[in-house]
Amino acid sequence: MLGKSLASPLLTFDSRTCFCFSPQPDLTTTAPIVNVSLSNGVQPHVIRGSWTSILSSRKWELRSTTQKHNFILSDVERKTWEACRQALSVFKFSVDEEDKILGKAFGQIHSPYWGEERKKEVPTYELVNEVVDYLRSLNLSDEDLSKLLKKFPEVLGCRLEDELRTNVQVLEKEWGIKGKSLRNLLLRNPKVLGYNVDCKGDCMAQCTRCWVRF
Repeated sequence: MLGKSLASPLLTFDSRTCFCFSPQPDLTTTAPIVNVSLSNGVQPHVIRGSWTSILSSRKWELRSTTQKHNFILSDVERKTWEACRQALSVFKFSVDEEDKILGKAFGQIHSPYWGEERKKEVPTYELVNEVVDYLRSLNLSDEDLSKLLKKFPEVLGCRLEDELRTNVQVLEKEWGIKGKSLRNLLLRNPKVLGYNVDCKGDCMAQCTRCWVRF
């Protein structure tokens, strides 16, 4: 859900209550317009707050109604993000699921998979679509891809040439895994697509991306 980013109001409300803050350009020391929409007909317990901030530029907060995943995007970034959602629309995910997949893949939502290495990024439609098209080329149907993306959303943030293509080549050359065997492996352990280190038993503290897990 899109909402106005504001300075720390005190809010206590039912977990399924939705708030829409209407953007107001060039406002100073003015409380925003608040539209309250209740999904279950229950009134929120306490709603109170005041804001005295100068809104110098528009920022948008993407807030899931079912998950606590919040991140701030500018107008331009928001449009780019919505385009990336379109790249995933064929899989019939909900908006919340699309935000979670993209957020984990590109650092907007913390993922233990990346550790501290992943910086926040707003991807392009072309980047997301390119990865999806490559995954399709590995004999994965849209149903397969839907399962894979839910299980390992971070795959969209992996480098296509240096990680995805390279790892598929390693699997084929080193272990003879290709075709149907590759499809079965990716559905069982899709994280293999993002492995980028091999500690060879001497731990490098990058276990989530190490071939030793294979």
